[in-house]
Amino acid sequence: MNTVAHQTSTYTARRGQLETYFDRTAVEAWARLTTDAPVSRIRATVRAGRDEMRAQLLSWLPQDLTGRRILDAGCGTGAFSVEAARRGADVVAIDLSAKLVSIAAERLPRDLGKGSVTFGVGDMLDARFGHFDHVVSMDSLIYHPTADLVRCLDTLSERTNSSIIFTFAPRTTMTATMYNIGKLFPRADRSPAIVPVEELDLKVRIGRKLALDDWHVANTRRISRGFYISQAMELARR
Repeated sequence: MNTVAHQTSTYTARRGQLETYFDRTAVEAWARLTTDAPVSRIRATVRAGRDEMRAQLLSWLPQDLTGRRILDAGCGTGAFSVEAARRGADVVAIDLSAKLVSIAAERLPRDLGKGSVTFGVGDMLDARFGHFDHVVSMDSLIYHPTADLVRCLDTLSERTNSSIIFTFAPRTTMTATMYNIGKLFPRADRSPAIVPVEELDLKVRIGRKLALDDWHVANTRRISRGFYISQAMELARR
């Protein structure tokens, strides 16, 4: 794999934790969560929240994506990729977890109309995946502190033509409490922590740091469904 630009030690360490967690510990639970199979009430709220978030992110993309190249950065089991491809997009679906990518490939419908999905295992920041019209990262950057999140956006902006749509964990009383409680448990017994981010701080850093002189925050929306709390943001070229 090519060297990923703008890596930090914290980003690299967290990337390794996520790869291990989703490939070994969470793959079965994640595969079940992303189907219609019965789940606990807590996980049902997460499922509902993710479904609503996916619809929100799709609504910020053109209805007709024919000929557009889209990076699904952290594709998981591929639900977003399928919907984008059905609108005509050529989707490059990337995830750190080889097992989740395998599940996504198995679930891929045979008929996607004019669209297509190409799967890959690796880091969303890897330049070998090429340039895109749109980049979408749903709940994949929520594990990184603000500074690393902004560096990721900066890197992605260098090879994105139109928009970067992503989610982050907004800092609320609930998310801050969950984050602090999670740190009390032994590392082996918990997933990599979701890192709450201050929206205003994120916007300020975007304005200062990114190669985003030609970019602006076009949309933002928070979705809260029980234990699912996530905020979407769209960066668009001026």
